[in-house]
Amino acid sequence: MLHYELWILCSDGKFVEPLTSGDYPQSMRSLVGSRLPKFTKEQSKLLIGSFDFLGLNYYAGYYASDAPQNNSVYASYTTDAGINLSSERNGVSIGFKDLLLYTKKKYDNPVIYITENGVDEFNDPKLSLAEALNDTHRIDYYNRHLHYVQSSIDNGVKVKGFFPWTLLDNFEWSSGYSVRFGITYVDYNDRLKRYPKLSAHWFKSFLESTENFRSYSSFNIVFNSIM
Repeated sequence: MLHYELWILCSDGKFVEPLTSGDYPQSMRSLVGSRLPKFTKEQSKLLIGSFDFLGLNYYAGYYASDAPQNNSVYASYTTDAGINLSSERNGVSIGFKDLLLYTKKKYDNPVIYITENGVDEFNDPKLSLAEALNDTHRIDYYNRHLHYVQSSIDNGVKVKGFFPWTLLDNFEWSSGYSVRFGITYVDYNDRLKRYPKLSAHWFKSFLESTENFRSYSSFNIVFNSIM
């Protein structure tokens, strides 16, 4: 099995395979062993097809390579899979299409909602407000990723919705307030005042464009508003 396939099975497959086949991927069973729970026949029967759609989060593609066997007590899906991962800053946009086409082929073309897609920047207190609002890298990121979402739809993938992450700068589980994901700047030092970034104006123009409406009308774009 190729490294990228093993990574997908160990990251996404552990959620999707039980819902489509009634069990974890066999590759995971051979790697993880007794740490994986076992389903009864009745549980497997109840699991199969027990979803209305798949919610898929995508931020960046990863390069996967072989890693030596790790006997650490701190096991994770990367140590279980026996792979090293490295990524590119600001994503690998074509990887989005690759993942969507893989999901279509592997899981019988389910309905998909992109529940998170976005890019952050370091919360730099030295930046002026004008500099912080000038997030051209985010515009480039969304432009590229939305292109590959539409390209996937043109190839038969049933994407029905897209949720950019995120509407507002927010508290991130693993990073706190050290990064900013929003298309709206939140001033944490001044009563949480909000200022639309350049990417917010870009999204407004994008959604109002007649040409984009014709090109992207096959799925909905909805903004997350969690702070």
